[in-house]
Amino acid sequence: MRPHLPLNALRAFEASARHLNFRLAGLELKVTQAAVSQQVRMLEERLGTPLFKRLPRGLGMTDEARALLPVLTDAFNRIEAVVRQFEGGRVREVLTIGVVGTFAVGWLMPRLKSFNECHPFIELRLLTNNNLVDLAAEGLDFAIRFGDGSWPATDNVWLMDAPLTVLCAPEVAKRLATPADLGKETLLRSYREDEWPLWFAAAGIEPWPVNGPVFDSSRLMVEAAMQEAGIALAPSAMFAREIHQRLLVQPFAAEVQIGAYWLASLKSRALSPAMAAFREWVSGEADASRRVRQSAGTP
Repeated sequence: MRPHLPLNALRAFEASARHLNFRLAGLELKVTQAAVSQQVRMLEERLGTPLFKRLPRGLGMTDEARALLPVLTDAFNRIEAVVRQFEGGRVREVLTIGVVGTFAVGWLMPRLKSFNECHPFIELRLLTNNNLVDLAAEGLDFAIRFGDGSWPATDNVWLMDAPLTVLCAPEVAKRLATPADLGKETLLRSYREDEWPLWFAAAGIEPWPVNGPVFDSSRLMVEAAMQEAGIALAPSAMFAREIHQRLLVQPFAAEVQIGAYWLASLKSRALSPAMAAFREWVSGEADASRRVRQSAGTP
């Protein structure tokens, strides 16, 4: 059996160690300063070692206290997280998703209200990344990634294609009569070196060396394009709002397909109810988004 744990004393110590002050710990725990001091003294007696040095102003931790504090803080944080899942009389499931930043801002964020309304007892935790993600190491339930979907350790559900096209500020677009006019402009690049050559081929023009600044995020690259720092090659579907607001212009129809967005989950784990609900929802939203684009005559 687990020996009796002096939880009140441990809470008093943990709060005191964070604040280095019995009075502030008492305010947090809603007890008197004397009660906190007494609980800490009881814990010191039980452990057979002092935990604090009583200083003229506040407290100083001993080596034993420094060893104990992170363990207790982590344990209390875990307990609090689990208890919070029961608020409202029903268990709230936590769903952690890593999302490539361009997709998160350009497509997922405007639709999160819909998910929250449909699934109020699922607590989403979203982490953005630049497509380099390790689901197991980062503790993710899902990752939304850009690529060809050939990741062997994961089940990959196709969400939508994301053809790349030229995007630039309206003032810059005025200088572009034909794709060849791009040779006079600064062309912004991602870490994928083949994107501009593939677009040149799709546009039917001879390629040339591209030496513009390199970005690890399409979102950041397009922001630079809106500031007239150059011309971006990015998925127009992820910047529909900016195009609608005329902050961005797509001067040419040519597009190149080099990848798609996928919902990835580890093959080694079964889907939880929250995971199944999110997969169904995001797939449905992607289908609806695709139908809207098709009816509007956009790729």
